[in-house]
Amino acid sequence: MKMFRVLSFIGVALSALLVLTACGNKSEQQANDGLTIGFSQVGSESGWRTSFSQSVKAEAEKRGINLKFSDAQQKQENQIKAIRSFIAQGVDGIVVAPVVETGWKPVLREAKRANIPVVIVDRNMALDDDTLYVTRVASDFVEEGRKAANWLMEETNGNCAIVELQGTIGATAAIDRMKGFGEVIADHPNAKIIRSQTADFTRSKGKEVMETFLKAEKGGGNICALWAHNDEMAIGAILAIKEAGLKPGIDILVVSVDAVPDIFKAMAEGEANATVELSPHMGGPAFDVIEQYVAGKRDFPKLIPTNGGLFLQDTAAAEYKLRTVNK
Repeated sequence: MKMFRVLSFIGVALSALLVLTACGNKSEQQANDGLTIGFSQVGSESGWRTSFSQSVKAEAEKRGINLKFSDAQQKQENQIKAIRSFIAQGVDGIVVAPVVETGWKPVLREAKRANIPVVIVDRNMALDDDTLYVTRVASDFVEEGRKAANWLMEETNGNCAIVELQGTIGATAAIDRMKGFGEVIADHPNAKIIRSQTADFTRSKGKEVMETFLKAEKGGGNICALWAHNDEMAIGAILAIKEAGLKPGIDILVVSVDAVPDIFKAMAEGEANATVELSPHMGGPAFDVIEQYVAGKRDFPKLIPTNGGLFLQDTAAAEYKLRTVNK
């Protein structure tokens, strides 16, 4: 009986040792396999958004990150569902580019309870509790609006009747770009936005809304410039301007935001005048934060900026070539 007890004890000890070894091997294997990160993207409404998604995927592959990508197709309910799925899967971190600013607190609380760090990219969330996310990686959208307006005011000596194509209602980029642009033109009494309507950041809607602007403003004769919250809407509007028998870039100045290849092509052809760059390369900074968080760091700034410059027609051909090479 005594020998049996000794053998039993040895068996239990060996079993415990095997379990510990297995756990150690699992942790080592997880480290070797890299992190698993969920990314909830707004959708693919524009060329810039597609470039953004491609950039994040390429950065994840380069780092050995297992990226779980979800396209929300412009619907917040799809994003919330995706985030809950990421939480259920026990991912190491979540990156989200929100469709709109409001309605995020409940799902972010769920992520916090699960100890999963959340990094907001591009657009913002309206939150009264900043412990629900680690940081936001984004451009300064207000400053983008200011840059566009400053160029236009200088180009027109502050005398311009402007039509505005807004982004998606409730989206940070739309709210902030409008704010920045408005701040600048408020200092110019002869500059005024005479028409403003959402076109949802899409090329087709940009064309459709611009057509209504042109009809309402005597075929476009009253319009000095078009200000679009992104390049895709501007490109759609350019088509409408041409179909109305006017010369975009000359009869109606065109300024927008994103700096996608197609706007550089339009600028090189004289059909657009200026664009403010919005960098799509936000995956790297977002992944840096999650990697550091998992390693134990907790002190992060609440905004990591990624700002771009203003581009004009004089460099457009070279920029177009640079941005389309090997594509």
